[in-house]
Amino acid sequence: MLRFNDKNEVLNKEEYKAILVGVQKEQDISYSMKELEGLAEAAGIQVLGIMVQNMEKINTATLIGKGKTEELTQMVNNMEADTVVFNDELTGMQLRNLEDATGVRVIDRTILILDIFASRATSREGKLQVELAQLKYRMPRLTGFGKSLSRLGGGIGTRGPGEKKLETDRRHIERRINDIKAELNQIRNTRGVQRARREKNQIPVVALVGYTNSGKSALMNRILVESEKNDKTVLEKDMLFATLDVQQRKVDLKSGRQFILIDTVGFVSRLPHSLVEAFKATLEEVTYADLLLHVVDSSYEEHDFHIDVTERVMREIGADGKDKIMVYNKIDLPHDEIIAPAGCQSIEISAKYGQNIDTLLELIEKNIFSGYVSSCFMIPYEKGEIAAFICRQGEVRKMEHGENGTYFEAVLKEADYRRIKEYEIV
Repeated sequence: MLRFNDKNEVLNKEEYKAILVGVQKEQDISYSMKELEGLAEAAGIQVLGIMVQNMEKINTATLIGKGKTEELTQMVNNMEADTVVFNDELTGMQLRNLEDATGVRVIDRTILILDIFASRATSREGKLQVELAQLKYRMPRLTGFGKSLSRLGGGIGTRGPGEKKLETDRRHIERRINDIKAELNQIRNTRGVQRARREKNQIPVVALVGYTNSGKSALMNRILVESEKNDKTVLEKDMLFATLDVQQRKVDLKSGRQFILIDTVGFVSRLPHSLVEAFKATLEEVTYADLLLHVVDSSYEEHDFHIDVTERVMREIGADGKDKIMVYNKIDLPHDEIIAPAGCQSIEISAKYGQNIDTLLELIEKNIFSGYVSSCFMIPYEKGEIAAFICRQGEVRKMEHGENGTYFEAVLKEADYRRIKEYEIV
């Protein structure tokens, strides 16, 4: 059905008006609610109002108390809202009871994040991962979903390839989950082959990690511009979860050395476990990286919280012991004094204006090539196996055939260099 605005223009995207609801037990949830508002806006929802209830014991039927449920229903009617978004994850029964009470669509933080991911996924792998997370979330809630699943593709919370009507049976979903897992394993194996090829070619890998909207994609683009690869830039937008798919680019350093730069999905507080599980095949690229660049939005007042959330997810995927550099981005904006974690390398940059990017690249090179030796060798023709060893194990910068043998200028790991040191020439 077509809809029109006041100027008689066709509205291609349906708009939603919502009230946000949070439950505060012991910890202050003001930041979490502010983030929920940002997530709602990222999903195209207009936030009309916010309700927070302080309570010690959760109401198993509706999460919030009976009085607050009635108050919420009044807010919905008075503000003409069509959606209610809860900051806490709801059970199927709570979803159904709340929708019956308010008369509008009710979703929770997890559904909202899954919806954003569904709308942003572009690659085959990304779409499969989101669908897997959607199905895993909905499986135990099949009998509880009401308006949220009452029609196919009905809007926020019902977007994406994971759409199933209420009558979808559990066995069909289980079969679909198994099919998705099998296809993701095939993609994972393909990535493993690509990773093995990189390792064989001795190309180090640097991965960007961090909170969503911290500027990871902007930093990748700035590094690509510095490497004179303007045509290889990725999508960059000032919004939560602008990109989901892993982006890989080869970066050429001024010294002639190269490394692979990987941009990964951003993190957010209370990231649904089903989503972390679904994206593990993608996030495992981080665990194989030689160096991590933990990008932090230094202009955000609570950036220490962002760091804690990212570190928690890194521990969950088994990447907490990797070498890393703390990259404090957006120093062109007003910010408090930056205090980096003790014992950790750090640098302050502006990806937008290129401030300190040269220094960052020097720091990256120092870290990923610290165990390498650059030297010159003369390999006699009868020692063809040594020449093959250099070509296989090292980064050959120059090779010339002379009267007495083959001249090499190459970069080798220190252990490999020691094996052929007798052929070194000054």
